[in-house]
Amino acid sequence: MKKNREKKESRVRRSGRLLSAAGTVLIVLVILFCSLLILPKMFGCHMYHVLSGSMEPELPVGSLICVRADGPEEVAEDDIIAFYGSLEDSGIITHRVIKNNVVSGTFRTKGDANEKEDPLPVPYDNYIGNVIFSIPYMGRVLTWMTSFYGKLTAAGVILLGAVFNLAASLLDRK
Repeated sequence: MKKNREKKESRVRRSGRLLSAAGTVLIVLVILFCSLLILPKMFGCHMYHVLSGSMEPELPVGSLICVRADGPEEVAEDDIIAFYGSLEDSGIITHRVIKNNVVSGTFRTKGDANEKEDPLPVPYDNYIGNVIFSIPYMGRVLTWMTSFYGKLTAAGVILLGAVFNLAASLLDRK
């Protein structure tokens, strides 16, 4: 009789530890994903989601890219930059620099997957910054997370993590 009770108590303790660990992991995962949206801004970077295949395979569609605004004069050949296609439409393009013409204040650019370089030079005024790093396919995840349903899901996951931790503490009391 005593052995059965000890076995049951051992299972309850194990279940409590498992629930506590699962709850903590869920909360930490949400925090990590959210930090990808916030931390880069603290270091002067902006995050963008790659929407087209013009830079594949270097930057697959759906990648998350971190762009930092350095001086356009410092941009080197073969750097990947982000820039506005035109200042009026605010569409962002990410291409490789073929030539940085400091005298005229323009870049010649080309998408890696494109056969020809871009037809028009990119003025320095359209320059956003250099691509510092990319995380393949993470752009889709973070874009979804900033949507209404993504925020709702993140709140639900945090709530579930809190419920798991609460259940674990209740099991520990028994």
